[in-house]
Amino acid sequence: MALMKVKFDLKKRVKLAQMLWLMYWISVMAGVLVFSMGLFFKIELRKRSELMDNNESHFVPNLLIGVGLLACGLNAFGGKICYDSLDSTKFAKWKTILKPFLICCLFFNILLVLTAFMCFTMSITLQFTLAEGLKNGMKYYKDTDTPGRCYMKRTLDLMQIEFRCCGNNNYKDWFEIQWVSNRYLDFSSKEVKDRFSSNVDGKYLVDGVPFSCCNPSSPRPCIQQQITNNTAHYSYDHHTEELNIWKRGCRDSLVSYYGGMMNTIGILVLLVTALEISVVIGLQYVNTSLSTLVNPEDPESESEGWILEKTVKETFTDMMAKMKAMGKANQVEEGAQEGGVATVS
Repeated sequence: MALMKVKFDLKKRVKLAQMLWLMYWISVMAGVLVFSMGLFFKIELRKRSELMDNNESHFVPNLLIGVGLLACGLNAFGGKICYDSLDSTKFAKWKTILKPFLICCLFFNILLVLTAFMCFTMSITLQFTLAEGLKNGMKYYKDTDTPGRCYMKRTLDLMQIEFRCCGNNNYKDWFEIQWVSNRYLDFSSKEVKDRFSSNVDGKYLVDGVPFSCCNPSSPRPCIQQQITNNTAHYSYDHHTEELNIWKRGCRDSLVSYYGGMMNTIGILVLLVTALEISVVIGLQYVNTSLSTLVNPEDPESESEGWILEKTVKETFTDMMAKMKAMGKANQVEEGAQEGGVATVS
């Protein structure tokens, strides 16, 4: 028994084909939107590629770009088939490739679901990518004279200002690295010498942060040096007072920013998937309704359309039986070949 069988006359077939043609071109525009979102996300990642440990994060935007282009091509082709289905002579040339096209569309829908899943889970990948990338970037903050690293200071400062964040996990990350270049240190100063000698690695470590960590909304002038020294500032206690620097770490801010963007794109991809499933079902109805005309020579005769010729269980059983038959046929061929080789020897 066919699954979701529907009876059609000429008027219903024409109306279905016209509606599907419109939906296919809406799907083309949706494909353009997915492509655009993937391209936009790739550009956003490129802006801060220096702060990312590897290029694995670009896999998802590349996938979105590819899926968007594929959606445009498949839906434009499907729209052409629906348009030609209004004329039985034009539709005849598509009959041989319609079944393979529907199978391709089915696999494409599976790819869309996987793409949406990867969009929703990308924040996990970004957590590790940004953690190592930001850590390395902060180490190179002082290397303004080193080729290849001279723009790292500018990149980090702009990022901290834009995302209102400080450090990797929090502002204390700056206490653990030397972010002031030796070029700007007075080595004749006792304080500088003491700081170098007090550190095992021979680094100039201070309880301070770059200016880009300052919160401009704070009424108090920014305290970015000697943050943990209460006596260095009037009426100040870093344990109880609300610091006038950003407390949120940049990794958390960036993951939140990119994660929100990817969740939005994931929802968009799921909506596109629902639209694609609808047009595939509609095209299957068009195909079956035109193949079951009571009188093929009379386009106005009635017909029946369905999604599957049999129930889901029967269709699955038939598919498994065919796969087993193919497996047995291959075994027989291999056995025959081995027997032939043994006879020759």
